[in-house]
Amino acid sequence: MNDHLPLYISFTFGLTTVATLLLFICTIQNSDAPETRKKAKPIFIGLTIWLIIQAVLTLNSIYNSDTDSFPPKIILIGILPAILTVILLFSTSKGRNFIDSLPIKNLTYLNIVRIPVEIVLFWLFLNKAIPELMTFEGRNFDILAGITAPFIAYFGFIKTQLNQKIILIWNVLCLGLLINIVLNALFSTPSPIQKFAFEQPNVAILNFPFSWLPIFIVPIVLFGHLASIRQLLKSETE
Repeated sequence: MNDHLPLYISFTFGLTTVATLLLFICTIQNSDAPETRKKAKPIFIGLTIWLIIQAVLTLNSIYNSDTDSFPPKIILIGILPAILTVILLFSTSKGRNFIDSLPIKNLTYLNIVRIPVEIVLFWLFLNKAIPELMTFEGRNFDILAGITAPFIAYFGFIKTQLNQKIILIWNVLCLGLLINIVLNALFSTPSPIQKFAFEQPNVAILNFPFSWLPIFIVPIVLFGHLASIRQLLKSETE
């Protein structure tokens, strides 16, 4: 699939993935808790290894060699471990302490990566690698989260002109936008659970480097919203 794609698409997405990793590590380093800041380096190493493993799997056609398997291999080997990690963090006391120590301002800024992601998705559509419904010309309005993120972070946490309820509502709405595109992407990918986009399925995420989107960028953004929502709800009850 990648043979016919312009190099700038893969390059831009690769840079976006690196930016997501660095912004997340920066979030950890900006924590007020010394114990959390100490975790930045091992987490950086762990996530880098995870990206390398997934790159090797994708380059060896593990995900696109058998699209009839159930559950789809990219879900079983890529997405599920990432989601289980998020669940583990929220279900353990150490994990919750880590979550509560992360600065919401940085978690909010993290959503800026959704802008280049959406641009890449549009380029992939133009090159017949994903269906139109996965772009901002179709059913995907996720770019709005990326565009509004710096304003929410600036006016919410630097100027403090937005109350926490507005920031909470923004997080919930943007979480909904994320879930929307995830479901559309999932059900348009070649697999036994594909429901639509048969004329132009979502083949991009089964190939390198775009497999990093569902197995890394999406879980990081998901974690950011859930962590922010948890902190905001806790502050309302205190």
